[in-house]
Amino acid sequence: MGKRILNCTASDFNTMSAAELLQAIAESEGRTMVSETIGSVSPILETLTNAELVSAMGADIALLNMFDVNQPVIQGLPPVEPSETIHELKRLIGRPIGINLEPGTVTDSTSQWALTDGRTASKENARKAYEMGVDLILLTGNPGVGVENAGILHSLREIRAELGDNIILAAGKMHASGTGEGGSEILSFSDIHEFIEEGADIILMPAPGTVPGITLDWVKERVDEIHKLNKLAMTSIGTSQEGADAGTIRSIALLAKQSGTDLHHIGDSGLPGVAVPENIMTYSIAIRGIRHTYRRMAMSINR
Repeated sequence: MGKRILNCTASDFNTMSAAELLQAIAESEGRTMVSETIGSVSPILETLTNAELVSAMGADIALLNMFDVNQPVIQGLPPVEPSETIHELKRLIGRPIGINLEPGTVTDSTSQWALTDGRTASKENARKAYEMGVDLILLTGNPGVGVENAGILHSLREIRAELGDNIILAAGKMHASGTGEGGSEILSFSDIHEFIEEGADIILMPAPGTVPGITLDWVKERVDEIHKLNKLAMTSIGTSQEGADAGTIRSIALLAKQSGTDLHHIGDSGLPGVAVPENIMTYSIAIRGIRHTYRRMAMSINR
């Protein structure tokens, strides 16, 4: 038996392989917190990155949304060469870092949220991310991008062939991503089997109560199937409820815990680019109590 992520220090994370990190998550029995941030928006603490903030509030893994591997921007980060962006952030937070890549279509839209070349789920971008120090790639879709599960499957196949077992690959969606899908169409049992066959280590789905029609039973059935296939599950708050009241956060957290999920994700839209900070701690306390929450919050990155 290895070390649980609950007990891992920065020096542990620095030497872990992808397989060892997955094992550390599995052995923590549903007590791993993943907090999503957007680095390209102004951080709420001005001179500190939002990733530093979520780490201070108890996140075990920082997940970067809207991160462009060709033009990496994390506001609040000290000046570094672009290729060193992730390495510098890892030095500051002492945590594993994941990024979202999207199997969508680049358009000529001028919206700041429009998909760019450096955010697409190509094997070339995955290779760049890995070389920059990224530990986990989540293949998913932002609102309005129109990511379909067939696209996720294609990207999984290409990226796993490109990087082998050197990186953790997660796949799925937090919501319909502009496709019009609802309920079971977001993630079917066939999707689960196909994603895993093409190399997914972690399957993502909405947390109970976050998307219309997504109930505890719906999630639990899928988590059970994922575990039968010896892979990990991650439930997500990706519907701006990361900005809800503490009671709602606790309810979602406990429902997700009942589903048997391994990783608990909280999104980036409670405030611009980050969850309401107190809600990260509230969620963490709900699934693992104050002892493990305060331990993660207090642990020095020099350990």
